[in-house]
Formats: sequence, C-alpha cells, structure tokens
Amino acid sequence: MTVTAIVLAAGASRRLGRPKQVLPYRGSTLLGTTLARVATFGFDQVVVTLGASADVVRDRVDLTGCDVVVVDGADGIAGTGCSSSVAAAVDAVRPGTRGVVLLLGDQPEVSGDAVRSLRAAGRATPVAVCRYDDGRGHPFWFAARTLGHLRKLHGDKGVWRLLESGLYPVAEARVEGPVPLDVDTWDDYLDLLAATPQADA
Repeated sequence: MTVTAIVLAAGASRRLGRPKQVLPYRGSTLLGTTLARVATFGFDQVVVTLGASADVVRDRVDLTGCDVVVVDGADGIAGTGCSSSVAAAVDAVRPGTRGVVLLLGDQPEVSGDAVRSLRAAGRATPVAVCRYDDGRGHPFWFAARTLGHLRKLHGDKGVWRLLESGLYPVAEARVEGPVPLDVDTWDDYLDLLAATPQADA
C-alpha cells in the first residue's frame, strides 16, 4: 500500500519567539530528529511543509529525501492556520497514493508502533487517529478519497473539525503510553528535554 507522510513544520513559532524547527534536540534539531525518525517508518514519499523560517530551516536541517513545500501564510495569517499547510502538502502528494499519515514536525518522539498501528487501521477505514492512554493525538491517517476535503480546510483546528464532522467514520489505533510531547512554548521545549535522556538530548 503506497503511503505518503506529511510532516507539518510551517509554523512561525510566535509563542516560542524563535524558530522551533531548529532548536537543539538529540544531537540534531527538533525537525531534523523528527524527519530522521519518519525516514525509518517506510513511507513511499515524505512531504514536509515550511513557512516563514524556510531559509533558516534549509540551512540547519537535512531535508534529503523530502519533497519540500513552502507555504505562505501558514501560521494564522488571514485566518488560515495550519489548514493552509495541509492543503499545500496534499497538492504535493504523488498520484496513486492510498493515503497520507499526518505528523507534526515538533513532535519528535512519535513511535514506530504508533505509525504501524495507524497504517494497519487505515487498510479498513478512510480516517484513523491514534488513541493514547490519555486521549487522541497525532499522527492521523487519511485515505486518498478524503484528500479533497483536506484541501478545503480552514483555520488552525480544521483537521480536528474534519475528524469530528461525521463525514467519515473515524477508527482509533491503540497506542500504549501518553500522547507524545509537541513544542509550542519554551516550557514545552524544556519539558521535552527533561523527558529525554541527557546523553541523547
């Protein structure tokens, strides 16, 4: 089953005050670590979205093997939120894909088990989400027939609204443990570092 990974990394990091994509993490950067992990998951294509910090990211992050999409207004400008990133990424998905797995570029500790469970669920359902011990979370699965709706999303919570819209049945892929940490603020980054073994951070 041909599957594309979409890694959303176009945010302007306004709450953090500096490009979070290039924050040091595990001997690399936050986004670099995420992409290195995604590369081990066996996707047929990896699309990564970049925004206002695209030049900085290109200079600091190894994007080899990724199809890079630079998104204008990806961080809330004109009310588009991350929906503009999703729509732009979907346009870069190669023809013939059976579906996409939507991941966050600032969530580097997503496990292979989560992705395998999600892809398995995707064989039988148009939409699937990970169900962790403490609730639903990324990554998400969207079959090819849902991509038209992904192109039409609006606002920062557009993906969540689609999940809750009732347009498609939504399966849950069970994953042990809590929702992996993502980074929106400096405190989030410190929490992520604290949860990472010092030797790897």
